Amino acid sequence: MEQILQDKIQEAFQQLYNLKINKPELQTTRKDFEGDTTLVVFPYVKQLKKNPVEVANNVGNFLKEHLSHISDFNVVSGFLNLVIDPAYYIDFFNQIYNDENFGLTPTDTGLKSLMVEYSSPNTNKPLHLGHIRNNLLGHSISEIYKATGKPVIKTQIINDRGIHICKSMLAWQKFGNGETPESSGLKGDHLAGKYYVKFDQEYKKQIQELIDKGVDKDEAEKQAPILLEAQDMLRRWEAKDPEVMALWHKMNGWVYEGFNETYNNLGVSFDKNYYESETYILGKKVVEDGLKKSIFYRKPDGSVWADLSAEGLDEKLLLRADGTSVYMTQDIGTAIKRFEDFDIDSHIYVVGNEQDYHFQVLFIILKKLGYKWADKLYHLSYGMVELPHGKMKSREGTVVDADDLMREMTKTARDISQELGKLEGYSDEEKERLYRIIGLGALKYFILKVDPKRTILFDPKKSIDFQGNTGPFIQYTYARIQSILRKAGDLIHKPFQLNNLQTKEKEVIKLLKAFPQAITTAAEQQNPGLIANYIYDLVKQYNSFYQSIPILAAENENERIFRVRLSKKVGDTIKNGFKLLGIEVPERM
Repeated sequence: MEQILQDKIQEAFQQLYNLKINKPELQTTRKDFEGDTTLVVFPYVKQLKKNPVEVANNVGNFLKEHLSHISDFNVVSGFLNLVIDPAYYIDFFNQIYNDENFGLTPTDTGLKSLMVEYSSPNTNKPLHLGHIRNNLLGHSISEIYKATGKPVIKTQIINDRGIHICKSMLAWQKFGNGETPESSGLKGDHLAGKYYVKFDQEYKKQIQELIDKGVDKDEAEKQAPILLEAQDMLRRWEAKDPEVMALWHKMNGWVYEGFNETYNNLGVSFDKNYYESETYILGKKVVEDGLKKSIFYRKPDGSVWADLSAEGLDEKLLLRADGTSVYMTQDIGTAIKRFEDFDIDSHIYVVGNEQDYHFQVLFIILKKLGYKWADKLYHLSYGMVELPHGKMKSREGTVVDADDLMREMTKTARDISQELGKLEGYSDEEKERLYRIIGLGALKYFILKVDPKRTILFDPKKSIDFQGNTGPFIQYTYARIQSILRKAGDLIHKPFQLNNLQTKEKEVIKLLKAFPQAITTAAEQQNPGLIANYIYDLVKQYNSFYQSIPILAAENENERIFRVRLSKKVGDTIKNGFKLLGIEVPERM
């Protein structure tokens, strides 16, 4: 309809005023005026040197005469408010009613794939609240792109090597006394994280001991024996020392099992895993090749650097003096490997805004190396998740653990649901599943409804409120619709004839009509929050309709049938929209 209107408006100006205009922008009519869509004529009256009300009336009469779907119009100053005939909305609704995937485009489009990287954890600690935002964003963006018809490959790079990994390994070796996930009852990633914290505690203790002996603080931080041992372990790892490799394989194996359990509970998955322990080798080779071609340079101490001063940046370390690699080296190798492995035309890195500079440098270096696809690399930079008491710190053990948070959200949902006392007839298993759906739905919605660029101050209690712009509020509306459908029985399958719509019915259909565009815009802006807030707007509009107009109690059977069908379509759209966010919906609440 928008395209038809735009074409006909261009035709109107051509015929009425011999004026060729660009495609006009249409706005949703303000709620205090009658109409469905509005044309602002002020941009054209300057060229015509005519009264805006006169121009708007002339164009309105032209449209009403030439378009059967325009039933009326009104003019307020230079605003032409067009009223679209209810028959158009009824026809549109009938067209989409049986399409359960309305708004979701089939993926067989012939387009090249897009790769989305997210999660990318370190194997020295469990996933935390920050990882939850990362995973939810990555998973949701992937699903949104799929819904636009773009094939997507979901991937993660597992940071399974480096000094931080050696710190956990060394601390376990020195203080663990053979502790395992089985003997301790801890998930493997939690066990590794325990010893990462233990290393930091011992490191600080040794620094203080050196300072007490008169050593300068900066020197003490470099010479603490446990740090020197960790650095030696990293060198032995890169030399493939059998003892170090055996310990590395054992502890990483524990961690992978822990990660997979967390991912499964969170409802995210990956099509392909990459490992830094593999990709850094390719990265080192590429850096060494770049050194030979004078793209990079070596300092007197043997370290290798990229000079980015011509790009307005500084120097970037690529290989340390002892030949060991850094994150940048690994990311160079990983990017190249991915474009070798898959026929992709673009790549999105979902990584927090603390790494903005890192990705700016990575993309420049890849361009310097001559990779044309470097122009198709994007960094979806998102804000941190903060708590009332400030930032989280893994080394100090002051993080909100992802597993603990998901359990706490489920527990909070259980407590609230039991207070409301609406679960008679549920088995214990059904209740627990519902608590999990509500709790995780609250968590995911609270995080995803916010523009990724913004920092989030996470408040679990606010997220699980059953009123307002929350996941449980939307889930409750979906459950209410399912209750209506159960009560309606076979009524929904009967044919109906309807010639008119009440305003609130039309407003619901107009929002349904906007679903495909909401998905397209969310993909373009890489912002799942647009889907979340679209669904919230739809739910608010539906609840206004539900509270104002009888559905099953309507006297006219045609109206009853239509309103039940309208309810079902809203429910389908909530379910599809929430699926893009990775959120489940309950049949009853």
